[in-house]
Amino acid sequence: MARAVNPASTGAPTGAACRRGQQRVVRRGLAATALMLPVLLHAPVGAAKEKATVQEILDGRELYIDQQQARVKDQATAPQEISTRDSRGQIRFDSGAAGRVNRFSQLRLGSSCFLLTKGQILVSGPQSGCTRSSRLSVRGTNYVVEVNDDTQEAELSVLEGAVEVEPLKDGEPTGAPATRVEAGQKVRLSPQGVILTLLKLSSGDYSSILGGPLFEGFREPLPGFGSLESYIRSYVPGVNIPSAPSVPSLPISLPRFF
Repeated sequence: MARAVNPASTGAPTGAACRRGQQRVVRRGLAATALMLPVLLHAPVGAAKEKATVQEILDGRELYIDQQQARVKDQATAPQEISTRDSRGQIRFDSGAAGRVNRFSQLRLGSSCFLLTKGQILVSGPQSGCTRSSRLSVRGTNYVVEVNDDTQEAELSVLEGAVEVEPLKDGEPTGAPATRVEAGQKVRLSPQGVILTLLKLSSGDYSSILGGPLFEGFREPLPGFGSLESYIRSYVPGVNIPSAPSVPSLPISLPRFF
């Protein structure tokens, strides 16, 4: 006669333990889906998946695509995640816009915008972005968005152009009107997408950004740098503008006559 075995005595998971494990898996799946809602629900039917190509990596090699170390010319496709540790990098979106990703940042590609979940990115060109609570719609703009990993508050600084900020809840518009943030303004957003402050960018703010990690050391050009330079010279005079990276020219051999 076979002897009944107590699962607890063998270390095998009990029915309750299995159910708890299944619940944890479901919760993780729901959390991941919630993160992607701002990206997924605003995508046009049949929209192509967003792609981004790594153009440059600075300060080491700690830029990753889905946790795999990336190299220059590697390509990420939605819904893949691009992240950095103690490195910075520049990516080029399908839209032609460029994104400079600061250290310890994380974003996920979508169909209508990228979703920044932590860290900081400078966007130059026609590329919309999202946070968990807001959609940032642009046409051709230079802007910086930063998300605090601890508080999930976000800050948007529009260096040139304009950005429409639309509040979201669970990926859906809340019905509140969008706020247009003009060039030379910055807003701080709550985790619920509520505008906490709307301030003017000072010349010190511009100097801090232009002299900071989103510009320092980069060699790849920004598509919208000309518009940014023109705006600063006209409206924020006195700010030191970094020189645009030059495109290397091919050496020319002159004929010798003696």
